[in-house]
Amino acid sequence: MVGEKVYVVDRVVTKPGRAREFVDAYVTEYVPGGRTRGMTLDRILVSPPIWWADEPNTITITWVVDGVDAWWDMTRRGRPDPDLGRWWSRMDPMILDRTRSMAAAAEDVDGVCDV
Repeated sequence: MVGEKVYVVDRVVTKPGRAREFVDAYVTEYVPGGRTRGMTLDRILVSPPIWWADEPNTITITWVVDGVDAWWDMTRRGRPDPDLGRWWSRMDPMILDRTRSMAAAAEDVDGVCDV
């Protein structure tokens, strides 16, 4: 399992006019805790690439962790943390929908599955 990366992908559909505010809050308030939980921020994408005032935006945030063990460690640190739930609750007025998924590069799948 050495060298495999697990990608944690958050997709957030923001309410019209709230995308920039959400991204700013995510970067200043959520990202430091994500790093503490062992994640490395890869990128934040805004789609479409414009700060809409009257349309939703989709924000795609990609984190990287070093393999399955790091993913489990990140998960164990985050799940019991009540501050995470409170943070997402505070963000609810900005959000229409959000999902989180995990992925790996195709060439890493066999190694990631070998736990």
